[in-house]
Amino acid sequence: MDAELTALATAGATALVQQMVTDGWGNVRDRVVVLFSRGRDEEAVAGELEASRADLVAARNDDDEDAAADVQASWRSRLRRTLRDDPEAAAELRALLAELGPLPTPPATSIVHNTISGSVTNGAAVQAHTVEGGVTIGDTRSAGEPRRGG
Repeated sequence: MDAELTALATAGATALVQQMVTDGWGNVRDRVVVLFSRGRDEEAVAGELEASRADLVAARNDDDEDAAADVQASWRSRLRRTLRDDPEAAAELRALLAELGPLPTPPATSIVHNTISGSVTNGAAVQAHTVEGGVTIGDTRSAGEPRRGG
């Protein structure tokens, strides 16, 4: 399979998985059922999509990134097979992706826990998102070396 179809399958799987947890999933699901059914039972395809959605929701609730990645990998493989077996499916997938447009990325969130211990009374506490360059925290003088500037 050429690189373009592989990239299309990857983009399709990413969009599919992202859409599974949105309010518009029902509409997207119906379009994806048509894309994947191609002579197969549409109800079976819809059931597989819903099972994947349930797995994805459970994985996200459990903060299980590996399980969520498995759902996406499964649909990426399936999309690759579909695109390989039916070249017309590529046009359908491109049209679907164009309609979905770029999906909004949720803002990154993080939790910070700080613990300061020891007997530092006049020292510095540094909290930062990103620290670059030759930053040194703490006293790096050799034993017996005098302090500068004081």
